[in-house]
Amino acid sequence: MSGIDPVFPSHPNAFVHRRLVEFCETDAAGIAHFSALMQYMEQAEHALLRSVGTTVFSLQAETVTWPRVHVRADFLSTASFEDSLLIYVSIQKLGVTSITYAFEVIGPRGTVAEGISVSVCCVRSADASQGLRKISIPGELRDSLARYLQPS
Repeated sequence: MSGIDPVFPSHPNAFVHRRLVEFCETDAAGIAHFSALMQYMEQAEHALLRSVGTTVFSLQAETVTWPRVHVRADFLSTASFEDSLLIYVSIQKLGVTSITYAFEVIGPRGTVAEGISVSVCCVRSADASQGLRKISIPGELRDSLARYLQPS
């Protein structure tokens, strides 16, 4: 546990991603499987990154990518097939090289899940054998992401 709890008082500064629970994401009881809820949070993160003009991954060498180093989720209620969900994602901490995201998934019966994800800013080398290298979050990208920072 990171000791960081998601906070969403009226969802200030949060990015909102909407989606439906698909049949293939449910278990035999018609309830969204926990792994699907984790994917919903990841999809919301990717949508947030696209909204600021970047992506989580590119096949081009020497581009920024965001591997996760920590994930935590609490599942509080259920979401069912064809439920409409709102996934709120905000930035809890914008570090020098990492971002801590906070998520809240809300369905028709209230909060379904809350979660935290920490991603590290890396660059993928042109030489695949060199792997990833941690870097500082580029200034222009940092400025774009700052609008999603939770108030302190």
